[in-house]
Amino acid sequence: MNVSRIAAASAVAAASVLMFSGAAFAHVGVQPQGEAAKGGYAVVNVKVPNERDNASTVKVEVNLPAEHPLSSVMPQPVQGWKVTVDKSKLDKPLEVHGKQITEAVTKVTWTADGGKIGPGQFQQFPLSLGPLPEDADQMVFKAIQTYDNKEVVRWIEEPVEGGEEPEAPAPVLKLSAAGDDHHGAGATGAAAGDDAKASDHKETDATSSASTSADSSDSTARILGVVGILVGAAGVAFGVLAGRRRSA
Repeated sequence: MNVSRIAAASAVAAASVLMFSGAAFAHVGVQPQGEAAKGGYAVVNVKVPNERDNASTVKVEVNLPAEHPLSSVMPQPVQGWKVTVDKSKLDKPLEVHGKQITEAVTKVTWTADGGKIGPGQFQQFPLSLGPLPEDADQMVFKAIQTYDNKEVVRWIEEPVEGGEEPEAPAPVLKLSAAGDDHHGAGATGAAAGDDAKASDHKETDATSSASTSADSSDSTARILGVVGILVGAAGVAFGVLAGRRRSA
């Protein structure tokens, strides 16, 4: 009897572990492609898994943090989904690259247009964001997931550092330390400079090769000309000798 109770308790414990581990991993998240550095630009994937066995996800809304407005938010097209971008006026204009920005994107919504996220599936929705804040270590993107059975799941609970994970945690984007060229312009300029240098080297090499080729061609032509002259002279001499022999 005791053995049966132990076995039953173990089964319940194992099921609980699986259930909670599944819940922990099956929530909407934001994952950067590469690095998301402070003050720079980044491409992130909004990863949306389907938690239901009898319904499909047909709408995803992602709210951008109002305390860290972004002047540039561009979604990448996803086949089977229609995307809309909502903007709002800023209480305090932003200055980006010497320009005054008076509005920022506050929400991005993907609605199924022939596509869906079925049971046991997930979908990624790429976003280009920037410039990322320089005075924050992370950004919280509250999300709302809607299923085709009208169920709505709100991923809006902000996690507390050192605390337990909420039941429906909001997606969090961790920001890394800013690099020397965290705005991207320096890196682009350096790349352009390198390309220009490489192009100059290529042109120089091409010019040198062409010059060398031309010199080689001229030398070959001269040699062939001299050979031709010698051959011609030899032929004339042979003809003269042959004529003298006949006369004799």
